[in-house]
Amino acid sequence: MKQPPASSESPFPSADQRRMTREAKRAAVLRAAVQMFNERGFHQTSLDDVAARLGISKPTIYHYLGNKDQVLLECVTIGLGQLIDAAEEVRCGTGTGADRLAAFLTRYAQINMDDFGRCVIRTGDEALVPESRARFRELKRQIDTNIRDLVAQGIADGSIAPCDPKMLAFTIAGALNWPARWHDPEGDESPEKLADQMIRLLSKGYLPR
Repeated sequence: MKQPPASSESPFPSADQRRMTREAKRAAVLRAAVQMFNERGFHQTSLDDVAARLGISKPTIYHYLGNKDQVLLECVTIGLGQLIDAAEEVRCGTGTGADRLAAFLTRYAQINMDDFGRCVIRTGDEALVPESRARFRELKRQIDTNIRDLVAQGIADGSIAPCDPKMLAFTIAGALNWPARWHDPEGDESPEKLADQMIRLLSKGYLPR
């Protein structure tokens, strides 16, 4: 009996290929879920809806992500993680406190106009079960602390006028959270352009100097 020719290429996926395929499928489920949560609201979206959009079964979502609360927690954790990473990058950067604050706030605004950041703003913590709610609140506190620290650094080096860091952090965050609700992803202005405009207004004010 003739043996098939030897081949160095296996027709079966390697462990790395299987891992990459799994991660890609998981990412696709998360992206579909977060977009539907943003469009319809968490309570108005079922996992059946998400499955139907992707053309998969509901058990497939359970396989990759778990139940609906776990899916939501993963979505907001991604958004908050992006903000925390941006704060760490800026913290290690150069420039004055005001420079670093502006750099972080620009990214903050941009992230909040993307799918996962938008979900953070549009999700009330009451939507999560108590254990997930505690995690959500802790991550949000980290963001607030990062903003206050950057403000305090700017006050210390004289690049930001003396003020209450807590009040300024609340004011800035409140202003930059709202684009998550009014920004149209299909609109003419990009998140980058809008973020630049908002940071200029917040840092320079609207009264003539």
